[in-house]
Amino acid sequence: MRAARLIKMVLLLQSRPSMTAAELAAELEVSERTVTRDALALSEAGVPVYADRGRAGGYRLVGGYRTRLTGLERGEAEALFLSGLPGALRDMGLADAASSARLKVSAALLPSLRDAPVSAARRFHLDAPGWYQEPETPELLAPVAEAVWDDRWVSARYRRGDGEEVERELEPYGLVLKAGVWYVCARSGSSFRTYRVDRFTAVAVGEERFDRDPDFDLPVFWEERAAEFARSILRAEIVVRLTEAGARRLPYVTDRAAAEEALAAGVAGGGRVTVALRVESEEVAFGQLLGLGPEAEVLAPAALRERFAEAARGMAELYR
Repeated sequence: MRAARLIKMVLLLQSRPSMTAAELAAELEVSERTVTRDALALSEAGVPVYADRGRAGGYRLVGGYRTRLTGLERGEAEALFLSGLPGALRDMGLADAASSARLKVSAALLPSLRDAPVSAARRFHLDAPGWYQEPETPELLAPVAEAVWDDRWVSARYRRGDGEEVERELEPYGLVLKAGVWYVCARSGSSFRTYRVDRFTAVAVGEERFDRDPDFDLPVFWEERAAEFARSILRAEIVVRLTEAGARRLPYVTDRAAAEEALAAGVAGGGRVTVALRVESEEVAFGQLLGLGPEAEVLAPAALRERFAEAARGMAELYR
């Protein structure tokens, strides 16, 4: 534990001109007294750590000292490619590996390039969750992530959409974070499936490793399944007449692909366009199209049209 901390201290000092005891203590998560003892230990070991006294003092390496302890371990190298997702790294238990990897990369850079990580961080940030929701980390994400990284079998209990719990033996191939929700893409038997991580009620990571299919492409698989899922939930069709403003706003209140497809095949006339729109259900369509107000007129089915008429009468009565 101390050896790893001493190495990290050297790398920190190598990547910056100097650091105060307080800054080192914060980075290493120890007390300033421990920093002083560690600096003394490094000096006794031949590492030229110099302490500047006084108010503006701190610790620095002298004589252009360079450590060769910058080789990345496998876990660090893998985590480095996810460094743009600090929240995801933390949730999967990889924050320490990513921090160590970034530090080693920074230490290996030329002095003129050492501000590159800070410069990039100031200019780009990825916020994966959607608006108006507080993302929650699934309780069993860490063991699932461990199994994904190590290619290990998983025995799990999974709660399906209807509430029934089932037992599954899975080969977890990859994790996907979509709008704040974690999914694992896994092989069960001979087929690949997608599971929501927050629906796992129990996960046991086995010792045995599985042989990963070299042809499996996680981004391609997810894109295909996501498109398939989006199509599968659009089980109903309604007919709507839209004003020009309603047509512009339609893709923003309902499924974008379905809206664009409907508009492309729409029939124009009288300054309006009539479209056949695929929707998840009449209930969902009512909530979505209500926001368009008088810019959208539902023509069919009759029951949905009457529901909009009732809503319109109720609004008129309320604001009369």
